[in-house]
Amino acid sequence: MVSTLQDELQSMSSATHMSPQISPQISDIEDEDLFASTSPQHEPSEMPGAEPPLSPTGEDEPLSTDPANWPLHLTDRIRTELVRRGPTWKELSVWLKSGTTIDKLEMALLEAERVRWRAVLTRLTAIVQSLAIRNLALRGHTETLFTPSNGNFLKEVELMARFDPIMKDHLNRVERGTASHNSYLGHHVQNELIDLLSSKIISAIVDDIKQAKFFFSIILDCTPDISHTEQLSVVIRVVSLMEKPHIREHFMGFLEAEESTGQHLESMILTRLEELGIPFEDCRGQSYDNGANMKGKNKGVQARLLEKNPRALFVSCGAHTLNLVVCDAAKGSVDALSYFGVLQKLYTIFSASTQRWAILKNHVSITLKMWAETRWESKVKSVEPMRYQGAAVREALIEVRDHTKDPAIKAEAQSLSEEVGSYRFSFCTVVWYDMLSAIQHASKLMQSPNMHVDLAVSLLKKTERDLQNYRATGFVTAQMVAKEICEDMNVEAVLKQKRLRSTKRHFSYESHDEPFSDALRKLEVEFFNVVIDAATSAIKERFSTLENVGKKFGVLTNFPSLADVELTDQCEALGTTLHFKGHSDLDSRELVQEIKNFPDLPSKTMSLLELITFMDDKDLSEIYPNFWTALRIALTLPVTVAQAGRSFSKLKLIKSYLRSTMSQERLTGLAVISINHLIGEQIAYDDIIDDFASRTETLKTHLNTHRELQKN
Repeated sequence: MVSTLQDELQSMSSATHMSPQISPQISDIEDEDLFASTSPQHEPSEMPGAEPPLSPTGEDEPLSTDPANWPLHLTDRIRTELVRRGPTWKELSVWLKSGTTIDKLEMALLEAERVRWRAVLTRLTAIVQSLAIRNLALRGHTETLFTPSNGNFLKEVELMARFDPIMKDHLNRVERGTASHNSYLGHHVQNELIDLLSSKIISAIVDDIKQAKFFFSIILDCTPDISHTEQLSVVIRVVSLMEKPHIREHFMGFLEAEESTGQHLESMILTRLEELGIPFEDCRGQSYDNGANMKGKNKGVQARLLEKNPRALFVSCGAHTLNLVVCDAAKGSVDALSYFGVLQKLYTIFSASTQRWAILKNHVSITLKMWAETRWESKVKSVEPMRYQGAAVREALIEVRDHTKDPAIKAEAQSLSEEVGSYRFSFCTVVWYDMLSAIQHASKLMQSPNMHVDLAVSLLKKTERDLQNYRATGFVTAQMVAKEICEDMNVEAVLKQKRLRSTKRHFSYESHDEPFSDALRKLEVEFFNVVIDAATSAIKERFSTLENVGKKFGVLTNFPSLADVELTDQCEALGTTLHFKGHSDLDSRELVQEIKNFPDLPSKTMSLLELITFMDDKDLSEIYPNFWTALRIALTLPVTVAQAGRSFSKLKLIKSYLRSTMSQERLTGLAVISINHLIGEQIAYDDIIDDFASRTETLKTHLNTHRELQKN
């Protein structure tokens, strides 16, 4: 029996490829327990489809077709008959279910091998997912086990093998060479698992979109990666109906943009939606930055998509637009631009030397920040140290001046200390900090995924009112605060008058503006009023598109205060907006009746999200279907492209300098797993392994042969 067991162990690989035509050789069976009788015998007439047994002679009984009914001891005549007859498929199926076939040992070994491989792949999949979520590199310089530079993936495998017996056994088989030719530890398997995980996540997202009845919006943004390849981030925004209604913005991957024209980007996004099985006809919103190729009225992406689907309403990115508002305000005044130039010089002189930076840290608790050229609202962080610790920064400059031996640095520190101690600089600090704080607060709120159109419009109107109020009273307030800052620095709070240039004037029919003789009045007119007025007018102009979209859906929140005629007109306008080619998302007449008969609200002012939550709690979606649909579409509209911008942060972490040769498929897969990690944690590893087995023919044999035989 020992030699027989060894032979059967060696023939396991051939047993895994067993075809249905192979019949167990009953005449070679030595183990009588396989055929132990466990049930009473049946007559041949009771077995449908049974072959006629030998005619009984003497003590011989008819042989049943059910192996469970065979006698305990088989005679030579019965053995000969069984060999001549051969098993039927029904008999083989019964044997497989009862585990009494001649290849019982082989099937047990095959089942054990199947369980082992599934356990190994489960652990490998978990390791890949864990590394992808943390944005860590998987591969190293080599792919050899127990070498110093074999990468994070193999190091995680080695660490798990120290405590996990299954992984330890697998590595022992790999080292001994007794495992199959596939150890499933190479980079090809890593790519397969990454692709399978990301595909499962994308499938779950698409199912969520389908459950939302395909109402969705698209968010696009572009940026170059470390290898100077233009990456297009694709985000889809939906109102998920799982449990309670809530807004979700799903990252769908990166697309390599070979061209940045509106026509090419339009073709890319439509192709991607078609691959995902999401019809573009159900798109109800689109949001991009303020680039000409994206928001162009004639050849931009939004214009081209509106031609195909007028119901895909365009809303420019609110955060990017607020950034342009501050940029417009700064460009209108020389004092405004020169102020940020001084801030940059302050950061440069301290950050260029570790000794000077240590001096700065000894004096201040809020260090200086370098401001980004393209993110003006973030400059409030660079203004904040000067607003609250201007005296300490000036003392640090004086200490640098006294201790440095470099004459250029000494002169620069002296010049900056005089500028920081001036009343003009303190006044500009107060004005810029107050204005940037208000705008940054609005920008941060607009970047929230739960932000929707009505809240964004209300927030912008409030910001505009705050700026107008600040223009009326802020100048006097800023003077008082600037004087306090000067007192902390022990400098005189006097605004020095600059020398007026005298230029020769030629004859003109229009008189020139007389120069201001009062320095304070000149600062108010040429700096304060210019900056505030430019910001206020830019908000009105640049957010006109968002305001128009908000007016179309304003009836959904303003209906308690509307008259019947005005309510009817706004409902009809909304119905016209959501109508295209004979198809409409709602019936405007029924919407009017639903709004008139809507139950009393717990509050007079409720947002769109609060309204749809109220309807869901009261189960009113079927009673007021048009109002429910209108709320879902309004919440689907995006306000910013912040989610696409967040994906760029992951892009920099995943495709770094050392990983710049990463393929596009691997980059997209890792980004999808990392950004949508909450969805990925809900995916069952068994589904991943089944899909992996279907792709790998060899592994499919190891894992699924026994299951297929059981089904037969």
